[in-house]
Amino acid sequence: MDTKSRLEEVFREVFDDEEIEITNEMTADDIEEWDSLTHVQLIVAVEEEFGCKFSTVEVMKLKNVGEFINLIDRKTGNA
Repeated sequence: MDTKSRLEEVFREVFDDEEIEITNEMTADDIEEWDSLTHVQLIVAVEEEFGCKFSTVEVMKLKNVGEFINLIDRKTGNA
């Protein structure tokens, strides 16, 4: 399974919504339930799923899901 598919599964778990389909352009503004608490839950869940850690600076620089996928790939050696 590719990074995007795995990440989509994490989004579905965190937001408890099996209908979520992520896109590279997606941002927090696109998901009504995406607030600061779910943001932290999402980061932790992604770190657990992919076995990597993100710094606060890395997370703050992200502009959309596509950049998040690229960051995950760099951290996990899939880039």
